[in-house]
Amino acid sequence: MLTGTRLLNIVKPTGIWNIYRHVTTSWSPIGAAFNARPHKKLDLLDKKVGLFGVPELSCPAGFEIVQDRALKETEQLVERVCSSPPGRMTVQMFDELSDSLCKVADLADFIKVAHPDPAYRDAAEKTCVKIGTVVEKLNTNVDLCKSLKNLLDNKKVLATLDPETRRVAELFMFDFEISGIHLDEDKRRKAVSLNVSLLHLNNEFLVGSHLPNKIEKRALPEHIRHHFSTDGSFVQIGGLHAECPVDLVREAAYKIFLYPNATLMQCLEDLLACRNELAQLVGYESFGHRALKGTLAKTPENVMQFLRLLTDKLSDRTARDFGMMRDMKMKLNPKNAELMPWDHPYLSNVVRAERYNTEPSLYSPYLSLGVCMDGLNCLFTQLLGVSLQAQQLQAGEVWSDDVQKLAVVHEDEGLLGYIYCDFFHRPDKPHQDCHFTVRGGRVMESGEYQLPVVVLMLSLPRPSKAVPTLLTPAMLENLFHEMGHALHSMLGRTRYQHVTGTRCATDFAEVPSILMEYFATDYRVIGQFARHYKTGQPLPESMVARLCESKKVCGAADTQLQVFYAVLDQIYHGKTQNRSTTDVLKEMQEKFYGLPHVPNTAWQLRFSHLIGYGAKYYSYLMSRAVASMVWKQCFARDPLDREMGERYRREMLAHGGGKEPLLMVQGMLQRNPSLEDFVDALVSDLNPDFETFVMDSEN
Repeated sequence: MLTGTRLLNIVKPTGIWNIYRHVTTSWSPIGAAFNARPHKKLDLLDKKVGLFGVPELSCPAGFEIVQDRALKETEQLVERVCSSPPGRMTVQMFDELSDSLCKVADLADFIKVAHPDPAYRDAAEKTCVKIGTVVEKLNTNVDLCKSLKNLLDNKKVLATLDPETRRVAELFMFDFEISGIHLDEDKRRKAVSLNVSLLHLNNEFLVGSHLPNKIEKRALPEHIRHHFSTDGSFVQIGGLHAECPVDLVREAAYKIFLYPNATLMQCLEDLLACRNELAQLVGYESFGHRALKGTLAKTPENVMQFLRLLTDKLSDRTARDFGMMRDMKMKLNPKNAELMPWDHPYLSNVVRAERYNTEPSLYSPYLSLGVCMDGLNCLFTQLLGVSLQAQQLQAGEVWSDDVQKLAVVHEDEGLLGYIYCDFFHRPDKPHQDCHFTVRGGRVMESGEYQLPVVVLMLSLPRPSKAVPTLLTPAMLENLFHEMGHALHSMLGRTRYQHVTGTRCATDFAEVPSILMEYFATDYRVIGQFARHYKTGQPLPESMVARLCESKKVCGAADTQLQVFYAVLDQIYHGKTQNRSTTDVLKEMQEKFYGLPHVPNTAWQLRFSHLIGYGAKYYSYLMSRAVASMVWKQCFARDPLDREMGERYRREMLAHGGGKEPLLMVQGMLQRNPSLEDFVDALVSDLNPDFETFVMDSEN
């Protein structure tokens, strides 16, 4: 059992008062750490410890060193596994083998997208490809598989294993099976070749999906050109500009950013064909059937039933929502009142704002980053007995000077792990909010617990001399969401890293993070920390109530848009269509969304989630349904109920992927929910608490 005495020194809130002299409340240590202005650390004379404390990673060339060491360890472990008798140690050695590779691959996977130095990114990318290729070969190693099969076929030995060990053994065998271990040698080589091809196709599509499109300046009306960046005689458009109030800007951005790219279109076609060929080669009807084994949904048929049921239940509400948006567009622009796909995000927000006056700038002064982090700390302490403690960083430990490091400490169990917080915007940094596992937790041969290490990446504005970083309500929800993932990683104290924390079924992995969003919108939680950064005044409860009700306005249409994306993902990964991905998109958009497809656009080429969530994009909706059920049944009465918090940890967080996801949901809810229950939970979230809302006159 680890204790808090092993922690590094806590960062002292020195100098913070010189920055924000007008603040009338006192910051906690965690609040002070995150409300202070980041400053460049003068560590020229300090010996660099390397990224995440890995000495070799003090320079880009170190990736090759740690990679080669991991590969050497892998060779030794493979020999040990293949020469050892079947038993629990077989599973432990498999997990050690997995851990040796994952510690390098996961770290590199983060650095290749987050490090500001191209040399580090390039070195990390090469390591990812190298390790990924080795993993694919190991998954078709007959001798390695045979050692695991000997264990699973030995009923006497199998009976001695605890449930988690048996499940991990079965999960490792599943990895072998989906890689074609049961095939003859020629087909195994084909499976390896297809997997290697997918590594390159996935990367090509992921990069291409984020590249901007260009158009000559003269092709755009002069009065809207200033909304876009320029490159010589071209205008460069790298997004949809969905929140712009100018209709023509949204329309131009939509049509140009989504204009088909023939090379990327071919990449997507090849990627989907490759996935389908691989799935059928190893014995599955489709890639979707392969991807959904072991999930909450279990099969593509169940997913489609879930999505169709949800569409049916939402149809009337969705039609009303689109009607409200059309009325608003008519009001704003009578000459061009047809509702188009580029209008949905903007107009739904306008309708909400008009009804409930939820302008983000009204909320932000109460939501400085420091008080929000302090709020998370208070919530975790009350609910789970867990605290967040700011740490002093060592030279070279992080990739940017504004990264903060937190130790996660349990009141009885001591140090649980570390969270690196990369929260601020910088050039070339991805805009997505993400959680990265850098090192998974596990019980080592020595009996000590390998502490998990994760990174949370946001893209928040930097603080100034006079004003700390102020969050909008959406930013607050994103912060709580990503911290939900981190909490899962910290509290998933599994014996094996292969199933640690968020390494579980995708449609379950999002449950803890989405559940945190419910805490982020409950005044009994927010009221504990939300204070005006100048006056110290608390955020009025009426403002939180308004915000919660506003989310339900146009909520059906927003949900239906996610249904459309999820259906498209299912069709792409289902049976071969023998038609273009654009033709599939047109049909599904008509059936499951309602707004017209725009000619000469290919939204699917910007659907980057096809890579990480192939055949599993529905997971957001299903996870939200589960989270809604858990919230209403277990936390709505009292969100700070410690007894319920302990049950949440015991039944859901503690197991990572070491337990069947449906069993974890059943354990928490103490009943067996159906697909209809999941649908009803989502629909009920859209029910208004009251028809009219009396605005607080002071707001």
